[in-house]
Amino acid sequence: MSDTNALDTLIQALRGLPGVGVKSAQRMAFHLLQHDRPAAQFLSRALQQAADTVHHCERCHTFTQDAVCSTCLDERRDRSQLCVVETPADQSAMERTGAYKGLYFVLMGKLSPLDGVGPNDLGFKKLFDRACDGVVQEVILATNFTAEGEATAYVIAEGLKARGLRPTRLARGVPVGSELEYVDLGTIAHALVDRR
Repeated sequence: MSDTNALDTLIQALRGLPGVGVKSAQRMAFHLLQHDRPAAQFLSRALQQAADTVHHCERCHTFTQDAVCSTCLDERRDRSQLCVVETPADQSAMERTGAYKGLYFVLMGKLSPLDGVGPNDLGFKKLFDRACDGVVQEVILATNFTAEGEATAYVIAEGLKARGLRPTRLARGVPVGSELEYVDLGTIAHALVDRR
């Protein structure tokens, strides 16, 4: 009976991952146990180590093993720019572009009243304190273009304006390499409004 419970527990744990349903979780569990036990043990150790040692950066709130992350400590970064993103994955995407050389503040979520997530849960006070440190000149709001992301950007923008700062927002537009006839109408409308 304990074998079945251990397998069920593994499947339930894998189901907790985003986008993983019952069948996918079962496939992963069966694959790891049947074909790749060393990978299963490596995954177990890696998860345990990350859970024990990774925490939030004191300055930007992203994940790090140190008190302050390497991005915040990098003297080559432009300290006059602060980019606000929802998640460490969004920060990683911004970094992969190679186009942004400033610092970050990672919200670790977005406003979602239905889920009970408000400004205090996302560290808005810490964000406003950091943005008003006298060094930051531009706050770039790079939240997602979802209803919650837009609401989050709006609330942050209003808070920054009340403190005498003028935030900027990522532009929206037609993706590079796309044809207008295949782009959704909302994207075209925003691209037209935000044209340069």
